[in-house]
Amino acid sequence: GAAAGEVGAAARPGKMLNAGLEKSLTKQGYKLVGSHSGVKLCRWTKAMLRGRGGCYKHTFYGIASYQCMEATPSLACANKCVFCWRHHKNPVGTKWRWEMDSPDTLVDGFMTKHRAMIKEMRGLPGVIPSRLEEASNIRHCALSLVGEPILYPEINTFLQRLHREGISSFLVTNAQFPEQMETLTPCTQLYISVDASNAAELKAIDRPLFSDYWPRFLACVDALARRQQRTVFRLTLVKGFNMAEAEGYAELIRRGRPDFVEVKGVTFTGGKRPQLGMKNVPWHAEVVAFTQHLCSLVSADYGLASEHAHSCAVLMAKHSFRKDGEWHTWIDFDRFLELSASGRPFGSLDYAARTPSWAVFGDPAAAPGDGGFDPAER
Repeated sequence: GAAAGEVGAAARPGKMLNAGLEKSLTKQGYKLVGSHSGVKLCRWTKAMLRGRGGCYKHTFYGIASYQCMEATPSLACANKCVFCWRHHKNPVGTKWRWEMDSPDTLVDGFMTKHRAMIKEMRGLPGVIPSRLEEASNIRHCALSLVGEPILYPEINTFLQRLHREGISSFLVTNAQFPEQMETLTPCTQLYISVDASNAAELKAIDRPLFSDYWPRFLACVDALARRQQRTVFRLTLVKGFNMAEAEGYAELIRRGRPDFVEVKGVTFTGGKRPQLGMKNVPWHAEVVAFTQHLCSLVSADYGLASEHAHSCAVLMAKHSFRKDGEWHTWIDFDRFLELSASGRPFGSLDYAARTPSWAVFGDPAAAPGDGGFDPAER
């Protein structure tokens, strides 16, 4: 009897986080939810609560940064990217092998803890009271905090619950799980991280756990091309690592046909033994020049649509998002939630909205170095 009991106990999956990891993540500002998930208050949420400008997703797509929650249903990942801002404190794995919390536990926990962090902003200098009130009405969820959200086995039920709560979903995957991408429910915007244009560079930058990482990556690019809703390639430029080979990226863009391509300079995250230094961080002008060159290689299908200089980020968009001479990269969030709830097929252009002139690339009214800064902010 005892032996059988021991076998049963051994077969039970363990918790993803141990006490040391929990302590480390809490120290970094995470609020942990259940045994494998976390939520954190983004600096842009704090900035927009003070009227000091939104993030690049505000400029590119029209989210209200002060109503955005940054979370992940899986702190584990299948890569150990050199620029990971978590300094590799998070667990790694090629499949789900841990105890699992329910989607309702996660969504309820995320919302409760996010609202508690918002409440802590009350009374801080510069916080706009009306925005603070609105901030407890969460409208967006960026599933890009850390880890690999698509690894969570109940990701579809989780996304559907978010949408029922009136919360849009921006899901970022590291493009190592093609099967999960194929079965993924519609989300507001699906990103894949395209950190390199060839197998050797991808191995050097993402340091993947899978030995067949490149075929998996290409299978995810192909899966993205088959999606009906909004899709994005996210390129993180690291000087000295991945800025030489624009043609390779152009080839991947032709293959994956994303609606949008975000090109962003890497953020220096410090740490005791940083993999990267400031020498690897490109200036905004360098990011613009790279994106202009990349766009020229796929100009039959894409144009330069928007920029956010404060984030060192530039947006390329398919020409289909240009109607009557105006870009429509913004999102009609209520329309997306309506379409998502309908159960009927729908596509990315069905919930596109006009991009305001201040958010358009090369806006002549922008102050130098302020491209994509919302003039309603200060």
